[in-house]
Amino acid sequence: MSKQHLSKSLGAKTPVEIKAHTGTPTSLEVVDAFDDFMHAFEAFKETNDERLSQIEQRVGADVVTVEKMNRIERSLDNQQSRVDTLLLKAKRPALGGSIASSTEALEHKRAFHSYVRHGAEGNLKALEAKAWSVASLPDGGYLVPEELETEITRRLSVVSPIRSIAGIKQVTGSMYKRPFAINGAETGWVGETDPRPETLTPTLEQLEFPTMELYAMPAATATLLDDAATNVDEWIAEEVETAFAEQEGIAFISGDGVNKPRGFLDYPTLAEQNWAWGNLGYVPTGTAGDFAAADPFDSFIFLTYALRAPYRQNASWVMNRGVQAQVRRFKDADGNYIWQPPTGIGAQASILNHPIVEAEDMPNIGTDTFSVAFGDFNRGYLIVDRLGIRVLRDPFSKKPYVLFYTTKRVGGGVLDYNAIKLLKFGVS
Repeated sequence: MSKQHLSKSLGAKTPVEIKAHTGTPTSLEVVDAFDDFMHAFEAFKETNDERLSQIEQRVGADVVTVEKMNRIERSLDNQQSRVDTLLLKAKRPALGGSIASSTEALEHKRAFHSYVRHGAEGNLKALEAKAWSVASLPDGGYLVPEELETEITRRLSVVSPIRSIAGIKQVTGSMYKRPFAINGAETGWVGETDPRPETLTPTLEQLEFPTMELYAMPAATATLLDDAATNVDEWIAEEVETAFAEQEGIAFISGDGVNKPRGFLDYPTLAEQNWAWGNLGYVPTGTAGDFAAADPFDSFIFLTYALRAPYRQNASWVMNRGVQAQVRRFKDADGNYIWQPPTGIGAQASILNHPIVEAEDMPNIGTDTFSVAFGDFNRGYLIVDRLGIRVLRDPFSKKPYVLFYTTKRVGGGVLDYNAIKLLKFGVS
């Protein structure tokens, strides 16, 4: 799409057209999409400045300007979505090389492909019985090859917003237990010959992260499975990627911990001045269901400094696209927009020099909602993956289709209550 086409669209009554795209995008397409996005952002700033000027002069913005502003905002969101989609496709190289080159691994891969295509499970059953793997418990289905498991996990880290910033631990059991020091061990300075007083031991809390079963059930036709040109690994990875990512996205944010991970918004909260371990601290906007009418950007400054300095270095903002669209309008005391576009292709938009992670499962703005989170999620939220993704072939339930019941076990929860802070859209 050219800049001329974009400019014409911004002045018309229809939103900017988004190119349909299939296959792997070229670098030129990505550059072109990013260029269009930046051009739309400049148009957005210009129109918003005009709207603000009208408000100051007339105590109300012109209807035509407001309509144009809304149209440009939709265009900007569409352009950003287009860039994100192209970059996501570009990060998905086809499965080709083999991660595990051992004879057993190659034999398992061949047996797995034979099972998926034709339902032949004899060799696969024998290989898994021989492996004596703790991940190969007979709970239905067969383990996917290591290469495929790695690719599915890698794709999820790109697609799943919280997974892309959280800490991740792989385990072989159904439960991960970790002692966590609420307060560090007592320390001090002494001279070379001074006596060493006994220090107090740290206060430890044992955190438990059970893994729960997550499933997807892609369907295939017999024609697809019989086609020798079909990359079975690639097909499975693509089919389960979105389903797994969507369910994980909900669970890591608001899951209640019952047969799913516990999301960080499910934990108790306390106003930052009253914060205590076991709760997530929050800063109120001062207005029920909205940002403060005067200086709304102050909420981001207060939330930034509610987080201790060691956690701020690697901190990210988490919000959905709708909240981000509203924040784009805010300026600081010097008249600068606090929302800044990506500095380059593959970079993220930012607020106060901290990247924004879009998570559509974050709540929209409402009375007393926690619609913005800020923190070092790598230290604050832990995702636990149990090794082993399993596939069970079902050619009977939905004839003439073949279903592939694909499961993985995953858990999650808050690890460090110091590391994540929330913005509450309420008075206190």
